[in-house]
Amino acid sequence: MADETQSQLRAYVEYFRDLGVYDFYRNGEPAEALVVLEAEAAVAVEPVVAAAPVVVEPVVAVAGGTVVAGKLVSFDDLALRPEVQVLVGDRAAALKAIQDEIGDCTRCPLAYAGRRKIVFGDGDPGARVMFVGEGPGADEDELGLPFVGKAGQLLNNMIQAMGLTREGVYIANIVKCRPPANRAPEPVEANTCTQFLVRQMDVVQPQVVVALGATAAMYLLGVKQSLASLRGVWHSCRGTKLAVTYHPAFLLRDPRMKGEAWKDLQMVMAEMGLKGPGK
Repeated sequence: MADETQSQLRAYVEYFRDLGVYDFYRNGEPAEALVVLEAEAAVAVEPVVAAAPVVVEPVVAVAGGTVVAGKLVSFDDLALRPEVQVLVGDRAAALKAIQDEIGDCTRCPLAYAGRRKIVFGDGDPGARVMFVGEGPGADEDELGLPFVGKAGQLLNNMIQAMGLTREGVYIANIVKCRPPANRAPEPVEANTCTQFLVRQMDVVQPQVVVALGATAAMYLLGVKQSLASLRGVWHSCRGTKLAVTYHPAFLLRDPRMKGEAWKDLQMVMAEMGLKGPGK
């Protein structure tokens, strides 16, 4: 019974997080950050000592990697944009160089949390649109490719509905290793990994970036807002227009929101001049 209660609580936490709701109120008093609820969901398995609020910390780019400074920082502020853009013919090699630099990464705790494979990214190095999710799941961890499970199948359908192919877009995640139990990446994990995602974005130079879910939007834009407030308007990230929509995994849990996600994709299609298949 405890396991069932725990699973239900985790499902509610994930549902509200996908909606972009991070803070809750109990008995009229502000609750701790959403991570407190996630800790409570794990009580049945492993008791937690004080569930203190977690402050999402930024990364400041330095020669040897990253340093923490105390607040969210957008991808625009993580590092200067390169003065010279990578030519289309050189982008595959540039991405391979980043992947080689990551190697068998042990830079953050996810390396020791049961990870099988590092999920670098997938798709066309010269893609016009780049999709960024939260982190790999079980299927992605097994195959080493992003979005290959049920959520990936839905993302493939979304891409095809836009008149594109999976091979013609680029797909990546905020973190490249699977967080345990598919939880949201912790700040130290995301801060360690995003230095490489920034460089991937600078190499691919997409016309549009699509943030899939509240966690991806939070780290890309450096803001902690509801998904409702971020959707339907254009944002900027690394000199590229960025749109925010629901994560496919959330759409599997609540199919009623697929119509709203389609509105977001239509905004992207209009910007890119796409008509969709058969139109």
